[in-house]
Amino acid sequence: MNARNAFYGLILGISATALAPAASADPSKPGSTPAAKAAPTDAEMIKSAMSAAPSAVGKNATIVAMESDGTMRTLRKGSNGFTCMPDNPATPGPDPMCMDANAMDWVHAWVAHKTPAASKVGLMYMLGGGTDASNTDPYAEKPTTQNHWIKTGPHVMIVGADKSFYDLYPKAAEPDTSIPYVMWAGTPYQHLMAPVK
Repeated sequence: MNARNAFYGLILGISATALAPAASADPSKPGSTPAAKAAPTDAEMIKSAMSAAPSAVGKNATIVAMESDGTMRTLRKGSNGFTCMPDNPATPGPDPMCMDANAMDWVHAWVAHKTPAASKVGLMYMLGGGTDASNTDPYAEKPTTQNHWIKTGPHVMIVGADKSFYDLYPKAAEPDTSIPYVMWAGTPYQHLMAPVK
């Protein structure tokens, strides 16, 4: 799995197979093979990234995109401390996201398999929803009978809070995703998932 796919996969908890390049076959041609989707333009990626958060946040956020070599490219410099990323077209569902600086630090710790800084609360928006993920295993790549794969709709996430904060919310492996619940409970990466629709 390359760095771009690893980043998206860890952020979204989705399978490596879902991160393969998006493809579509021409149904009018029998035996046709799938063709890769055209890469989105910078303008399309900026619009997608801004859709992750309320318009007042998205319009002033820095917009970044992950390059195929895993480096981040700034599409637009922002001024409000939030960083938004566009939908990953290789995933099965919409997954643009927008996060504050503390949430970005939390993500970097998660990707590096390090414990996030204590009491450094961060906020992440995924108002377009998220690609399905394991509710119990931060590094699951695909559904199994034991990793409690769930479907998520539009939501916000609170990351980096003290354990006592998360103790106020349900931590079931099979949560009711229509109410706030803790994802990845009992791990250094537990966070509150709060549906917004």
